[in-house]
Amino acid sequence: MRLRKAARVILVGAPGVGKGTQSERLLKRFPQLSSISSGDLLRHNVKQRTPLGIKVESTMKAGGLVPDDLILRLISNELSQRGWIYSGHHPSDNVMTLSSSAINTSSSDAHPNPYQDDAEVAAFLSSPAHARSRSYGHNPPCPRVNEDPSASFLLDGFPRTAAQATRLDEIVPINLAVSIKTPLEVIMERIGGRWVHEPSGRVYNTTFNAPRVAGRDDVTGEPLVRRADDSEEVYRERWRKFQETSEPLLEHYARKGVLWEVEGLSSDEITPVLLSEFERRFGE
Repeated sequence: MRLRKAARVILVGAPGVGKGTQSERLLKRFPQLSSISSGDLLRHNVKQRTPLGIKVESTMKAGGLVPDDLILRLISNELSQRGWIYSGHHPSDNVMTLSSSAINTSSSDAHPNPYQDDAEVAAFLSSPAHARSRSYGHNPPCPRVNEDPSASFLLDGFPRTAAQATRLDEIVPINLAVSIKTPLEVIMERIGGRWVHEPSGRVYNTTFNAPRVAGRDDVTGEPLVRRADDSEEVYRERWRKFQETSEPLLEHYARKGVLWEVEGLSSDEITPVLLSEFERRFGE
């Protein structure tokens, strides 16, 4: 299925609701759609030992939260590099060298440092294309968005709160926020059968997506494991926290007029409804 315009989409749902499954099915159905994962962008920076990666590695290993500013810079840089957003008034405005005053760490009246700390400088150095959004100082114009269907993406892992969504609006306007709902007790039963291949993140379930060989990853044959947080007590607490943060997030997108909700007892029940709505909104 071909798209007629750019789709900029987030999926919102409680842990275990099947967001990953729906993402995979959307990507398979719509080849022009790409997945942008904030977690993957962070891990890539850590693996490549970029200044930003070095900066956030200890935070990530300790299970801490990477500051929103850095996540936003990663996303902005990724979209800019792909040509899906343009800062300034024309793409030619986006050229900037590392010797520019934009990364001069000593402030002056003539060239005040637009970066607030060394983490921001690290973000710039690790992602030179992000200089596009710094060429204008403290009062940036809103980026121009590429509306070509090839600039379609699912954004995974961000935003998770209304405050993050508001910040993301300054970079790129999401035009579909999908709220996926499944009753708590159904999810509880589902996660009881969940097994994971940790190196790749592939998820299996003994009730509806069982591995070909019990306890083994289909691709590598390596052992599958249970996540430590796949226990009833831990999950109920994660559910509670999700409900607290998701309500204002969904209200944010409802006010924007881009929220759409779908409910079902299984991924197979939700998928055809989601694909139909996606085709209605973006398909040719």
